[in-house]
Amino acid sequence: MATFAELGLSEKTLDAVETLGYSNPTPIQEQAIPLVLEGRDVIAAAKTGTGKTAAFSLPGMDKLPHRERGQRGPFMLVITPTRELASQISDTCMPIGKHTRHFIGTFVGGVSYLMERGAIDLNSVEILVLDEADRMLDMGFWPQVERIVNATPETRQTLLFSATIDRSQDQTMFSILNDPAIVEIAQRGETADKVDQYVIQTTRRLKPELLNSFIKEKGGTRVIVFTKTKGCADNCTRRLRRVGIPTDAIHADRSQAQRTRALDSFRKGTTNVIVATDVLARGIDVPEVDYVVNYDLPLMPEDYVHRIGRTGRAGAGGFAVSFVTPDTKNLLKGIQKFIGQKIDVMEYKISDDAFEPLDNADPRVVAQGKAELEERAARKERERGRKGEHGRRKERRKKEGTPARQRPQRRIQAPQRSGGRRRRIHRAEARPCGERAPQAHSRRTPSSSRRGF
Repeated sequence: MATFAELGLSEKTLDAVETLGYSNPTPIQEQAIPLVLEGRDVIAAAKTGTGKTAAFSLPGMDKLPHRERGQRGPFMLVITPTRELASQISDTCMPIGKHTRHFIGTFVGGVSYLMERGAIDLNSVEILVLDEADRMLDMGFWPQVERIVNATPETRQTLLFSATIDRSQDQTMFSILNDPAIVEIAQRGETADKVDQYVIQTTRRLKPELLNSFIKEKGGTRVIVFTKTKGCADNCTRRLRRVGIPTDAIHADRSQAQRTRALDSFRKGTTNVIVATDVLARGIDVPEVDYVVNYDLPLMPEDYVHRIGRTGRAGAGGFAVSFVTPDTKNLLKGIQKFIGQKIDVMEYKISDDAFEPLDNADPRVVAQGKAELEERAARKERERGRKGEHGRRKERRKKEGTPARQRPQRRIQAPQRSGGRRRRIHRAEARPCGERAPQAHSRRTPSSSRRGF
């Protein structure tokens, strides 16, 4: 195995490697770093947790020029699908920038937003990186990404990194590349080596109880639960808090400050469980995640690979368990076909005290979860009361024989015809609400009796 010094990195970058605490390069770093230093466009695919961020940041910043007086940047632009991943890449690049004397900036909210306001100029970009490239090239992100790509010089170096490369995107992918070198450490659908995978057969009604029972029994200081919707993530968070498990939610409806605070607490260990949508599925590096729970199976098999890759990182062990209901069996079949293996079924019995607080639970966490559930129940009751009052008024009017609300009399004026006489039609009586109004017709006089004929 080669060392970082043998890959062609400069002395200042090797000092950054030492600061980051890297000893030997991973396979993706060993193959990708020399290609980036040569100036080649690169497509790189490797399993999650194998150091892809360092594979493009170390050589990219090593060969990056410095800004001269009057010159505007950036010289290197890294685009990611989520805010958390952008922040994490920035944390890796900061120590490198201190040694290479480059300034690192993180833009949250989209580069295209800054382009619209003239706040950023991409004419000086020499290296363009698309991290989690398969997601950045799909139909949801591609229109914005294409606009950014078109704003950069054609002479740029383009690097695409991801855990999965979708060959159906070849046409889009190669349209922004120039004779790329392909580094494939992991085949499409290949999962992390040290992650054991299981499924638990259940029903939709029993999933909340199953989640509480499973986490109470298995424990763990760092657990990630993935859900399909933001509302489901919030509901799972409330139920876990009620039994005394420190839990927080991360999804698109949470502010950036809330998401950052939740992730920091999770890394420090003050929060034991994070319930998230797929915004946390890609690229987030949290060490020593004990296991991952797929409360809802993802719609795309690629997202399953990214989800379970949050555990078993950097050679550590872990496991992933997925809850499968009768209506999601087809999703499970698609995932098993994608990863090329059958996932073992775990026999699990839900405990009777799934919704009872833990014996050593923090009373503040239990009180917070209980208050949130009571507030949600009260809100639903108020909404039900408003709807119910309308129905009760309607039923009361029906029993008492009270006529429906009457519309006021209106005067309808027929259009005036040339040579004719204005005619007015008066409503004879008020009509009940909802009854169709009669059409106003004006009698046309024969052509022989019109004036001038």
